[in-house]
Amino acid sequence: MEQITLSFPASRSLNGRALAGVVGSGDMEVLFTADQGQMLTIEITTSVDNSTGRWNALFDRLDKLNGLPAGVLTIHDFGATPGVARIRIEQVFEEVSHA
Repeated sequence: MEQITLSFPASRSLNGRALAGVVGSGDMEVLFTADQGQMLTIEITTSVDNSTGRWNALFDRLDKLNGLPAGVLTIHDFGATPGVARIRIEQVFEEVSHA
C-alpha cells in the first residue's frame, strides 16, 4: 500500500461532505469534506505503487475542466481504473455542490 498526499490551489468553494464508492467493492471510496480555505488537500491510500504521476495528471485534468474546490479529499483506492477514479471524485464534488 502506498500513501500519497497532494495539494492543489482551490478555485471554488463548496459546503458539506459527501461519500462515493465502497472500499469492499474492489474499486475505490472517496470522501470529500469542504472548507473555506484556499487549497484542496488529497490523501490517497492506494494498492497501486508508483502512481503519483497518474494522480497528478488526473487532478490537473479535473482542475482544467471545472476547477477544484477547497477542502480535504480522502481516497481509498484498490486498483480502480482512471475512469472510475474520475467518476467517484466528480460524484462527491457534485453531491456537495447540490447540498
